[in-house]
Amino acid sequence: MPRAGSMSLDDPSTKSVLARLHHAAGWSEIPRIISSLPQATRALTREGAPAFTHALFRTSYTAISAAQGRFLYVAARAVDARRIVEFGTSYGISTIYLAAAAKDAGGTVIGSEFEREKWEGARANLAEAGLADYVDIRLGDARKTLVDIPAPVDFVLLDGPKELNLPILDLMIPKLRNGSVILADDIFRFRKAMSPYVELMQSGRNGFSSASVPIGGGFEYSVYQG
Repeated sequence: MPRAGSMSLDDPSTKSVLARLHHAAGWSEIPRIISSLPQATRALTREGAPAFTHALFRTSYTAISAAQGRFLYVAARAVDARRIVEFGTSYGISTIYLAAAAKDAGGTVIGSEFEREKWEGARANLAEAGLADYVDIRLGDARKTLVDIPAPVDFVLLDGPKELNLPILDLMIPKLRNGSVILADDIFRFRKAMSPYVELMQSGRNGFSSASVPIGGGFEYSVYQG
């Protein structure tokens, strides 16, 4: 663990990797996403939402912003999160913030990523950031890779295909402790796709108190009180 008053996010290796990845996500992805839009739209019309998600985001970073990453770190540290679960690791930007929080709490991050290229990239990025010992990134369908996570789970980030948020939530609820936090990304950027999730979390029907946080694409911040 770091010395009192220090944060793993301030480690030079971690800061350097995050700066590189945020730059790549913010600039090099724009032409790729724009060029993918017509293809993704055709896929949506022909095959539905999962095809759209796959066509548009299979190789793009789809990353959180630096401000969102700092928020993730602080939110995880606020609840002293020691077992953190991430759905949708991608190239590992959000994972680095979560792993820094896990390191500072003496915990670990269990992530899941469907695309092998992203999984390999995330593992390399986390190793370069000096955080490989604090993560377990699993390759495959999160509905299978996250089944055997032991309780209690302290913190969950949902940032994968939006149509899978509710199935992953169902997996996590039995493992949560009182006071656990779930953050779901992109509630404003993908408002329609995220509306069933947001409505459920704010309904009071499943043991959560929840609020929308206007940062980046929008987080739904939910505290389990079941």
